[in-house]
Amino acid sequence: MLGLLKNTKQHLMTGVSYMIPFCVAGGVLLALAVMISGKAAVPETGFLKHMSDIGIAGLTLFIPVLGGFIAYSMVDRPGIAPGMIGAYLANSKGGGFLGAIVAGLLAGIVVHYLKKIKVPKVMSSVMPIFIIPLVGTFVVGMLILLFIGEPIGAFMAALSSWLNGMQNSSKIILGIILGAMITFDMGGPLNKTAFFFAVAMIPTNPTLMAAVATAVCTPPLGLALATFIFKKKFTVAEQESGKAALIMGCIGITEGAIPFAAADPIKVLPSIMIGGAAASVTSLLLGPTSQAAWGGLIVLPVVTNKIGYLIAITVGTVITALVVSVLKKPVTEEVKTEEKVNNDDLELDITF
Repeated sequence: MLGLLKNTKQHLMTGVSYMIPFCVAGGVLLALAVMISGKAAVPETGFLKHMSDIGIAGLTLFIPVLGGFIAYSMVDRPGIAPGMIGAYLANSKGGGFLGAIVAGLLAGIVVHYLKKIKVPKVMSSVMPIFIIPLVGTFVVGMLILLFIGEPIGAFMAALSSWLNGMQNSSKIILGIILGAMITFDMGGPLNKTAFFFAVAMIPTNPTLMAAVATAVCTPPLGLALATFIFKKKFTVAEQESGKAALIMGCIGITEGAIPFAAADPIKVLPSIMIGGAAASVTSLLLGPTSQAAWGGLIVLPVVTNKIGYLIAITVGTVITALVVSVLKKPVTEEVKTEEKVNNDDLELDITF
């Protein structure tokens, strides 16, 4: 198994390369729908609702695609179904993109050992297309539901209770906690818990919503800024993802940073957590408030102390970009060559 996991970085990069088109298409369409509507919410009627529905579909699908193609990189096509279905289940239970990574790696390991089972020759032809996907999906799905789904639910309940008890603590401490939680898993249990805690506090303490709203957009904005300034630290695909992340960040869609975090979580997650914490702390110290359950620049019309809000976003964005530039090493020629080969293969597949 150690031999299977020694190329984890490559497996993550493969999953991300297939995930990016879903994330970009879905994220940009949703961002445009929200931006054109002029409201800090997903449109509910008309043409813009259809556009946002398409965008949401893309953002819903990219999590299973990530898990499926991580498994594909490990064990080829038999791993796709267990990886995708496992990632879907993990996400449905609040696991987010981190749950998808776990599901993809788990599917790869399970299928790897299933492929080692010796069967009669008469069954060998149906193993990769029937037996392995069936058994692999069942095993991975049950493991996800039993050991990820239920614990996440209990964890979120305990976390919400803990946050309620932190309301009267230091602004700096509370800002660090909220900012780090919002940015850690971008749609996962920590993110959702912090976000809905702030939403619940809007009637009595709207400064918390502003603090969360600034942290929501700093991961995509900070990484977009980093791809523009520190180009040597990012692959060509990541630089292109940075353009989409800029749009998503402005509209408050934090998922724009997921392609970067999924490809290099050890370097990216600390960077965006530090930036998000800095944004939230700055916001709480400067005192802007927000009545909208959303984040980014799109909510600016309903924010009080707009200058303070913009300063908080700027601080978080710049710190995110600087920290990630320090932690990430320049992209090697080997990675660039591998990326070019993958792109060439993809073009050949599409042409065929």
